[in-house]
Amino acid sequence: MKIGGLILLIVLLWAFRSEAQCYSNNTTFKNGERISYNIWYQWGPVWVEAGTARFHSDSMMYNNQPAYRIRSWGNSLESWDWFFKVRDFYEVYMQISPLKPLEFSRKNMEGGFFVDNHYVFDYQKNVIYSKTENTDKKARQDTLAIKSCTHDLLSAIIYTRNLDYSKVQVNQKIPVQIIIDAEFYPLYLRYLGKETIKGKDKKTYKCIKLSVMLVEGTMFNAGENMTVWVTDDNNHVPVLIEAKILVGSVKAYLNEYSGLRYPFEAIK
Repeated sequence: MKIGGLILLIVLLWAFRSEAQCYSNNTTFKNGERISYNIWYQWGPVWVEAGTARFHSDSMMYNNQPAYRIRSWGNSLESWDWFFKVRDFYEVYMQISPLKPLEFSRKNMEGGFFVDNHYVFDYQKNVIYSKTENTDKKARQDTLAIKSCTHDLLSAIIYTRNLDYSKVQVNQKIPVQIIIDAEFYPLYLRYLGKETIKGKDKKTYKCIKLSVMLVEGTMFNAGENMTVWVTDDNNHVPVLIEAKILVGSVKAYLNEYSGLRYPFEAIK
């Protein structure tokens, strides 16, 4: 079980191919937004609470220009550390208008495996300066050509929340280019329409439903093995994420939120 792996794949939601469409303006969040999730793991026939995830959005200066800083933390509960200890951190600085990733960091410790990724995006030279390291591979530096519409793991979340789902047809596939471990992955999501669901808090939410193509790895099989429900309001906050993993399944339920830009109107 990798709590951090689920956090990685919460982000794979939406993208188009043109430069203007790939990097939209912010219409959904504001400085000071806080969102948290409780993560549950299927232990045989039983679901048990196993971890937490948090997302923070803030405004600040980056290299003398206004920017957003988006941060995320993923942790296993202490009661589960004996089984699989997770301590994950992600951070991205983004240009405000249009929304583009400027610098991204990922530091994961999951069980006995660690990952360290760092990217600096240079749009004048159209390159990404990459530093990567993990348990199996020594530290490596690369200069990579930016492919069209490339997002890191966190900037993809922000991008997905700033798009108009009303313009997409049911079952339509939408491509998204993600850089993970200095590799580019041409993934996609599928729009499945609208659905009303009940959260762990017993509240009923009006949602937009999506399925996500996953990258094959130590936790997931390749294919559309993740389903995401986001609020059908102006905030586009993920409410529930379900994913099949190599052994069992995981779910992430919306727990708490504050500092939203708009009233939370998805609760019926």
